[in-house]
Amino acid sequence: MEKKFMRRALELAEKGEGYTKPNPIVGAVIVRDGRIIGEGYHERYGGPHAEVNALKSLREDAAGADMYVTLEPCAHYGKTPPCADAIIRHGIARVFIAAVDPNPVTSGKGIKKLMEAGIDVRTGLLEKEAARQNEIFFKYITTKRPFVILKSAMTLDGKIATSTGDSRWVTGEASRELVHRLRHKVSGIMAGIGTVLADDPLLTARREGVETSDPVRIIIDSRARIPADRRVLEVTDKTRTILAVTEAADPEKIRELEAKGVSVIRIPDRKGRVDLKILMKELGGRGIDSILLEGGAELNFSALTEGIVDKIMVFIAPKIVGGAEAKTPVGGEGIKLMKHALQLQEVDIARIDGDILITAYPQKEG
Repeated sequence: MEKKFMRRALELAEKGEGYTKPNPIVGAVIVRDGRIIGEGYHERYGGPHAEVNALKSLREDAAGADMYVTLEPCAHYGKTPPCADAIIRHGIARVFIAAVDPNPVTSGKGIKKLMEAGIDVRTGLLEKEAARQNEIFFKYITTKRPFVILKSAMTLDGKIATSTGDSRWVTGEASRELVHRLRHKVSGIMAGIGTVLADDPLLTARREGVETSDPVRIIIDSRARIPADRRVLEVTDKTRTILAVTEAADPEKIRELEAKGVSVIRIPDRKGRVDLKILMKELGGRGIDSILLEGGAELNFSALTEGIVDKIMVFIAPKIVGGAEAKTPVGGEGIKLMKHALQLQEVDIARIDGDILITAYPQKEG
């Protein structure tokens, strides 16, 4: 029964996905005698937290009731007052917490405050699920580096485009809709100059009838080769673009791009290319907590070998196109020996209409 209520809290938390960044998504459920008497979630950055929204929704007095919350209630003043204080005021008797706040500045303080008020606090219920749900927040708050998701779509024979370069569309509509949900979820979307030259993508989040927020577009372009008419250079109040270059980039070209509103970051090179690890540090310092990597084969290989990828999502369509020259998701020099291949773990397989989605996590050294 306890897991049932925590699962409901996790379901509620998902509703805030993409709207609370850079804060975590959180859900809360209030229960008395096996009945849900209030529930809520963190709906928007700067708005009331899940616990407060759950308390506001109460259909009866909460004194003596239980609360299930996916993340440790805050005990400090931020955009809103401490949630722990609100829980105490309403007389909640027990609080079940899935995951402890990973922020080293605040971790454990909410729990301590509740316990000092005489509330029975129990932690760890569906902890793994809650931590995975907030994997972006957990990484960023502890490392100040963005959580990077490598996304790719390919045919059953491993091609991301035909031998002529045609790639519209590899996957079905449902898979493409999910990708736009991912774009809404993250703070940044990254692509290489090769992709921009070949496809001229917008790299925005587009969902019919749904309010979305566009991620910052991050283009890896060592020598600033990008033509002035590319759509990703259209900077508006809603869309921003960062161009990552090296010292090899033409200073005059950089000035022209900056005059268009593009933010240009000069990054030291690594074998003639933008050093992605240094770039991640720079982007994290700018508040970008997550990146959807929709790079071409070369950028994907660099990202994987430089160890910046945290999660991999590959959509596989039931199509075969063949072609020795048709590109695959990962290019570059490649791994020479199979025993040195990048190992993946926690592999999950799902059906997205006619497509297959494989989600996995690279094994980290150490």
